[in-house]
Amino acid sequence: MINNTKMPSAVPAPRKPVNYLNNKDMLKEIHASKNTWCSYTSPEDHRYDLIIDKADDGLIKNLKTVASKKAIAEARKIRAHRLGLTTRQVPVTDLVFRVMTWDHIPVAPKQPRKVDKKKSAKDIFDFDEDSDLLADLTELDGDAIVPAIDDMVHVRVNFPPFQHFKIDENNTVYCVGKSHWQGDVNKGEFSKDHGQITNTLAKMYLEMTNRFSTKFNWRGYTYIDEMRGSAVLQLTYVGLRFNEAKSDNPFAYYTAAITNSFCRVLNTEKRSQNIRDDILEMNGLNPSWSRQSQAIKTE
Repeated sequence: MINNTKMPSAVPAPRKPVNYLNNKDMLKEIHASKNTWCSYTSPEDHRYDLIIDKADDGLIKNLKTVASKKAIAEARKIRAHRLGLTTRQVPVTDLVFRVMTWDHIPVAPKQPRKVDKKKSAKDIFDFDEDSDLLADLTELDGDAIVPAIDDMVHVRVNFPPFQHFKIDENNTVYCVGKSHWQGDVNKGEFSKDHGQITNTLAKMYLEMTNRFSTKFNWRGYTYIDEMRGSAVLQLTYVGLRFNEAKSDNPFAYYTAAITNSFCRVLNTEKRSQNIRDDILEMNGLNPSWSRQSQAIKTE
């Protein structure tokens, strides 16, 4: 006797959603990229346990915060959770504190603002050097537009600078690492050009930009390639400025940067289109269909 009863087919397991990027991996690559600009006494000192972000208090007060019981207890708790230990199993001498500070960054003359870099009348008009009018303009203008460079500011760097500190057996805080530094921690020198972002972080920049450009409100534009290029350029400029002391969500930070870049290109293209339409209308020609449809709606 033949049994024609069909066996029940196995129900396929539901597919789990795949996150093409997550904050954990992005934080890891940001940390690895910043380390290429840093110098440490030993390789294991790059992993910090607690961030002290009190820039207004100065380095001395921040070091007092590092040696406080509250900061030590919090750092031991974080390190124990990461290593799967109890807080009693974590010695105080193994703790690494990241202190956000500008003390090791050199200072330079403050550059004038862009609004102060105005041309004088003698630069706008092309006069002969022997002209009387040129002499009058020089007398009127003088050096009033020349900005004063008296204030000294820290050299601009690509991400907020910091130092790493540890505590010895005598409860003394000592430095074990510096950002934007090359060579020995104590005898080295400041450098801001010797590092680079990791290849994985660069791929994350491209992946985020490409995914963002496929959204329904952006993918229809003919200049979407310009938007992608502007966004990638913006990410390479501000990508490492993400401060881990203030947030643990770099995905949102990068998304905001991409959105601003896309909107900037869109506004620039709209401005150029309006200028073209104005020129066409002044010459008796038909403007773009966008201008025509807008005129029909207003009627």
